[in-house]
Amino acid sequence: MLSLRPAVRRAATKPLRALSAPQHALSPARLGSAAVLRSRQALTASSSLVLQRRLYARSADPQLSTRSTVVQLLSNIGSKREVQQYLSHFTSVSSQQFAVIKVGGAILTEHLQTLSSALAFLNHVGLYPIVVHGAGPQLNKILEDAGVEPHFEDGIRVTDGKTLALARKLFLEENLKLVEELESMGVRARPITSGVFSADYLDKEKYDLVGKINKVDKKPIEAAIQAGCLPILTSMAETPEGQVLNVNADVAAGELARALQPLKIVYLAEKGGLFNGDTGEKISVINLDEEYDHLMKQWWVRHGTRLKIKEMRELLMDLPRTSSVAIIHPADLQKELFTDSGAGTLIRRGNKVHTKSSLSEFEDLEALKDVLVRDRESLDARATVDRYVQGLKDREFKAYFDEPMEALAVVLPAQKGTSFAHLSTFTITKSGWLTNVADNVFASIKKDFPKLVWTVKEDDENLTWFFDKADGSLTRDGEVLFWYGVQSGEEVKELVLEFSKHGREMLGDINLESQLHRAAQAAANIASGAGASATVSQQKRSFSTSRDANALRAARRRPAVGAAYAIRSYSTTNPNPPLGEKNYSNTQPSKVALIGARGYTGQALINLLNAHPHMDLRHVSSRELAGKKLQGYDKREITYENLSPEDVRRMAQNGDIDCWVMALPNGVCKPFVDAVDEGSNKGSVIVDLSADYRFDPNWTYGLPELVSRSTIARATRIANPGCYATAAQLGIAPLVPYLGGQPTIFGVSGYSGAGTKPSPKNDVNNLTNNIIPYSLTDHIHEREISSQLETNVAFIPHVAVWFQGIHHTISMPLKEEMTSRDIRNIYQERYAGEKLVKIVGEPPLVKNIAGKHGVEIGGFAVHSSGKRVVVCATIDNLLKGAATQCLQNMNLALGYSEYEGIPLE
Repeated sequence: MLSLRPAVRRAATKPLRALSAPQHALSPARLGSAAVLRSRQALTASSSLVLQRRLYARSADPQLSTRSTVVQLLSNIGSKREVQQYLSHFTSVSSQQFAVIKVGGAILTEHLQTLSSALAFLNHVGLYPIVVHGAGPQLNKILEDAGVEPHFEDGIRVTDGKTLALARKLFLEENLKLVEELESMGVRARPITSGVFSADYLDKEKYDLVGKINKVDKKPIEAAIQAGCLPILTSMAETPEGQVLNVNADVAAGELARALQPLKIVYLAEKGGLFNGDTGEKISVINLDEEYDHLMKQWWVRHGTRLKIKEMRELLMDLPRTSSVAIIHPADLQKELFTDSGAGTLIRRGNKVHTKSSLSEFEDLEALKDVLVRDRESLDARATVDRYVQGLKDREFKAYFDEPMEALAVVLPAQKGTSFAHLSTFTITKSGWLTNVADNVFASIKKDFPKLVWTVKEDDENLTWFFDKADGSLTRDGEVLFWYGVQSGEEVKELVLEFSKHGREMLGDINLESQLHRAAQAAANIASGAGASATVSQQKRSFSTSRDANALRAARRRPAVGAAYAIRSYSTTNPNPPLGEKNYSNTQPSKVALIGARGYTGQALINLLNAHPHMDLRHVSSRELAGKKLQGYDKREITYENLSPEDVRRMAQNGDIDCWVMALPNGVCKPFVDAVDEGSNKGSVIVDLSADYRFDPNWTYGLPELVSRSTIARATRIANPGCYATAAQLGIAPLVPYLGGQPTIFGVSGYSGAGTKPSPKNDVNNLTNNIIPYSLTDHIHEREISSQLETNVAFIPHVAVWFQGIHHTISMPLKEEMTSRDIRNIYQERYAGEKLVKIVGEPPLVKNIAGKHGVEIGGFAVHSSGKRVVVCATIDNLLKGAATQCLQNMNLALGYSEYEGIPLE
């Protein structure tokens, strides 16, 4: 029900064309997340401040010059279309109806400059957000210092006279602090600390000096805007007798919104949105009319989250349907307001989606035809629509639409002998995009039709929206054939054969254009054997598949177009989405053998397998521990064995094992691999944790965040990446298209990385007050990283006294000047949806990653030249650097959800 990915969320401009194939002309819903990757000048607090001061210093007409430049800068976080679209949208109402922004006290304390910079940008494009702030955390500290114990009833602060006096003084100080910061940026701001909110006592006996707002006077706000100033309000109210009352800032923002009827109500929060309690992912959109009842039944919607969603719904019921609430971090305010993809959680009423499956169910057939014809420009549009509707009388279909018919989709179910339904019509108005009906309609279609195909022109403005909805695509001669629900290569062949042989029959008697014919021909070529080479490059990194000038954007947003065609099977929001997002059907146990279990990695993997619902560990081999009981495994009693290659060959011949894990030192496992090959004819899966097969083209390199997951899922021989190499590749990969030279990786590992065999590198006494550099050139990980990234790197490893965890400091020269915000956005976009990759602001710390199953990447410090960046990455070398990654690969290859058995935070 919820849009949990950084999903395409909204759009506007001209409506989609209806009918054949289908045609699409509307700018896509929330397209702009990819546009971040083009950026050379991102919106950071420091850069915007410098920009504003320079502009005002040199321009005779600073307002005009600044507006033009800021519009240009905004275009770097989204497309120019998006910026102009939202500027037009926001300036379509009076200034006080643009946005009410609620600022919490923690934001004023921790993110004052970021907030001020964001507000300055809005003001410089002629927008006047109305800011109302609180100061709760500051007040708590002041009361504590004054020896006053805070008292709350039902979540409301009981406010006596002493508390009110301290609060009023604090609110005035915090208000002035924000005003002065804005003024220092060249933005006129007006403090409004009284005269707006009138109130009665909420419950004097219970809460004392706490108010319930009963009236909002807009005049002080209008006067400030008329004078060219941003209104900055405190959440204080007065009774008719002049008594000042304390009011919750959220409540004040809500009452202000009810009075002003703004397009946006923005709640700034450090977390940057609401999060799904089951997945831990940020909720991109909540469409209340469609999702509210379902949402309120979720176990994790409770306490503050439940109250907030309920209050948002009550607020939006009092506002126009075009109004929406956004919960967002201040650093992402511009992206939330000016791009289709947004950045926080968007809450809006939306429209419910209705369905009909016959023409007789439509009360007014002419109204339906008007919807179909409204965006067709040809002279015979009406006649074409008449023929189309007439054709629907004789065949099965299902129509999806909202009540005002702002959006309409028609799906033709799969015909006999086929398994794919076809989206034949999709038309939507600007208003429909703004109320998010497009995503609602598509979500409804996906519930009813598990397999769907459709075609779009390659130069269509909406292309990225459709890539976001698709699992795979076929591109040739300017056309894109999309599909979702395909689970195997055989189904792809079936799909392309159906389109090549039965295209017209599948689509019915409608006016097909030549694009479908060309796409069908391309499909036929692939199905007949020309596509045999299409899968060869799937193990390559997604960033290396681009063929045009927009290298990274193309790689993320569309399939690569080779000499004739290309097939890809990944989403374009993340070119390589986790297969763990899908519902895989394998629930049968898999028999596992672990060869070489004495080391730390073997023990870590045993712990993971013990918690896995479908992995059945049968054999554990260790020469040193043979005959001893295996500890830490509860599913069955296991005794360590000393298995020989001959034992392995016999077990493979008998089919005793589904998956072999080789946890042996480098250069040791080949006899065991050969034994499996000879015994099972490569029928079972092998995952090798050593470096022996990482450069073997017959083996699949198992780094799911960068290698095609579908490739790993089809593989039976998987080389697990090195721990250093995993963190380094994830730390460098998003910037490969922007590199201006060789990256240098300074890596430091805990001594568990040196193994259990005694050596100076795992001698704690030797490491205490020490750090040991080793293999300073030509380390095998240097070769591994360079080979996989297809760019040379320098790797300098060290070992330190902590037990587990790796830290990389990676220095990378850049081709072009970039800012820290640019680069952080690139990483956030590249790893959006990856459950085991976390992008953080500050350089990550080893102590925070030890014992965790993912990778943290942060720092993003850019040299003053703008031509060099330092990125830091941390990883637990025993988990995501080895055992956790091994389990990811096992899950994919054995048909389970990728993250099955892996604890996710």
